[in-house]
Amino acid sequence: MKRALTVLGVLAVATTACSGSGGGNVPGVSGGTAPVTVRWSTWGSAEDVKLYEKFTEDFQKRHPGIKLKLESVAKYEDYHPKLLTQLTGKTAPDVFFVGDDNIGKFVSAGVLTPLDDKLAGPDSKSRPEDFFDGVYGGARKDGQIYGVPNDTNPEVLWFDKQALKDAGITEDPAALNASGKWTMATYLDMNARLKAAGKAGSIFWNWYGSTYSMINGFGGKAWDGGKFVATTDPKSLEALRTLAKGYQDKTFLSADLLPDSNGPSTQFLKHKAGFYAGGRWVIDSLRKGGELDNYDIVPFPSQTGQPMPGAVAASYLAINKETKLPKEAFTFLTEFVSKEGQLLRLKDGGAVPSIKGAEQVVLADGYPAHAQTFLDVRDTGFANYPEEVSVPGLTAEINEHLMKVWTGKVGFDQGMSELGKLVESKLG
Repeated sequence: MKRALTVLGVLAVATTACSGSGGGNVPGVSGGTAPVTVRWSTWGSAEDVKLYEKFTEDFQKRHPGIKLKLESVAKYEDYHPKLLTQLTGKTAPDVFFVGDDNIGKFVSAGVLTPLDDKLAGPDSKSRPEDFFDGVYGGARKDGQIYGVPNDTNPEVLWFDKQALKDAGITEDPAALNASGKWTMATYLDMNARLKAAGKAGSIFWNWYGSTYSMINGFGGKAWDGGKFVATTDPKSLEALRTLAKGYQDKTFLSADLLPDSNGPSTQFLKHKAGFYAGGRWVIDSLRKGGELDNYDIVPFPSQTGQPMPGAVAASYLAINKETKLPKEAFTFLTEFVSKEGQLLRLKDGGAVPSIKGAEQVVLADGYPAHAQTFLDVRDTGFANYPEEVSVPGLTAEINEHLMKVWTGKVGFDQGMSELGKLVESKLG
């Protein structure tokens, strides 16, 4: 998985055959006598799912009339095709997760419940303004919200102090950032010095988070006014050319291509790379095998050293437009994404709350030293562009084509021309 989004999980015992069916209702819920079952789905491993038992237990104690049934899919790449099939066959869950690279197609398909009135209503515990505008991404269309960001993972640059020291680098990136001197030129110089010392400069996953953050860092744009300009904007092209050259001379490593036995986390823990682009989820691997004090974080640099918008990985909780339990489904959704819900769910997880007021999850243990950077990037950052995620498969095709450029299978100029035509054909 190119980005480690926190996955949500609930372990509950219930049986149901189709969306919203659950054996009657309780007084005050829908007028019956027995609990109803809200089906919902997400992706993730058994370990991921187990993280959220506390939320489920707490929710069902407070709402004895609602049972929750999780229908999880282990692999992210299998999840959305299955969900689309269920929606077509009228067997989809009442509530479900949608990834930031897929949300647009679900919105365009008209299968999601509009949420603005519900979020602004008296039963809401998570109002529209409680979330940061940039994080809505493709979940908002024509001013209407169709999915609520359940949590986030801002893309930052983790750096290894030992690797920098080994390369003769004495400047601390976080200190440079604090003083307004964390520039793209300084960052690239550090990468070159790391390469000269026999190390990788940076490790990136091949996804929009790293690629578009680099484009922004050069002062360029990936999308502008609904148009894909990454292949025509001069500063964007400079960023992409820098990435291509860096991948080919091994200044940059693609995490996607590293073997499992010597993957990005292993290399980073062994001080073989100076920087590793990722989210708060990186903490887990550091705690398992690293010397924690060796590592800290910094945002992607800008040309001037001043803060610039960075990418924020997100996923969304949405309600099936055809659910037979709209009230109960919304109760689950709004409490799951509420401040209290995120504090409970994310306490032991590797994500950053999407809602205002739950910042202590990130700051409580004081790690990394500049954990505030996660929040700074979240507050001013952006989820994948609505124009991109509205086209099924476009993000994946962009990434696949860029990988051909990164590995030198397609020349840079040819690759940019082909990429521009690819995106134009998909939009057209």
